[in-house]
Amino acid sequence: MSTQNASAFANPSVRPNGAGAAAILAAGSGTFLLAVFAILADQSAAIKSLMIFWKPTGPLSGVTTCAIVLWLAAWAILHARWRNRSVALTRVNAAAFALLILGLLLTFPPIADLF
Repeated sequence: MSTQNASAFANPSVRPNGAGAAAILAAGSGTFLLAVFAILADQSAAIKSLMIFWKPTGPLSGVTTCAIVLWLAAWAILHARWRNRSVALTRVNAAAFALLILGLLLTFPPIADLF
C-alpha cells in the first residue's frame, strides 16, 4: 500500500477523490461526444452510412454506440490514472458541466444546424 493511500485512510479528510472525479468528467465528455457524433452523422453522408450498425434504427445505432464506447473508455482511463489521487474537483466539475451544457445545446436542431 502506498504512503499516499495509507495516509488517506488514516485521515478521512484526505481521501482520494479521483475515482469520483473520473466518473464526473467522463459523463460530461460522453454527453458532448454524443452530440458531436449526431452532428457528424447528420451533416456527412459518408459518416451517416458508417454509423448504421443496425438498419432499423439507422445512424442512431452507431452514434449512440460510439458515444457509449468512448464514454466508457474515457471513464476507464481517467479512473486508472486518478483512482489514488486527490484532484481539484472544482475544475473537474466545471469542465464536466461545460461539456454537459455544450452537449445538450448541440443536440437542439437550431444550434446543430449551424454546422
